[in-house]
Amino acid sequence: MKALVINCTLKKSPEPSNTEALFRTVTEQLEREGVEVDVVRAVDLDIAPGVVSEAVHEGDDWPGVHEKLLAAEILVIASPTWLGQPSSVAKRVLERMEGLMSETDDDGRPVAYNRVAGVVVTGNEDGAHHVISEITGGLQDIGYTIPGQAWTYWNQGPGPGPSFLEGGSGHDWSRSTGRAMAANLLGVARALAARPLGAPPK
Repeated sequence: MKALVINCTLKKSPEPSNTEALFRTVTEQLEREGVEVDVVRAVDLDIAPGVVSEAVHEGDDWPGVHEKLLAAEILVIASPTWLGQPSSVAKRVLERMEGLMSETDDDGRPVAYNRVAGVVVTGNEDGAHHVISEITGGLQDIGYTIPGQAWTYWNQGPGPGPSFLEGGSGHDWSRSTGRAMAANLLGVARALAARPLGAPPK
């Protein structure tokens, strides 16, 4: 079983990412269960605007991310919250993922079928549930299965305050919810592997 995390932080490597600090709770639990985890920090790549899987221009890195998506049964989109919204990087990633909607496998199934997805959100402001809803809504449109409680988040709450790595409260809850998220993602991924969805009726 393989998992892909797309970190949609605005911070380029090697700058520390609050979003990564939280999603590592999820990936560590998955790795304990034998899942192979790959991580992409999208802001480090040249991801052109568009809604297609193929390269938009020379040097467009999206086709490599597309290959990783097709190799993974589990997907985690991890995003900070800005102005109560997913990051601009997360929105770019979802726009390019729309290309998956026109792709099918050899049995006529949308390629996102029988794959599961979840969301990790951080931010020193509120709005996590809105961000989770926006991202999971898009992933469901594409064809991913979203298990129950396939998310974790940490928000400072209304008004300015410290970020995840700087302090604040609620870390234990966010981490325990992240471990539950990992278990739910893996459980449903295994169920779909055992009894996969068929192609949609015509």
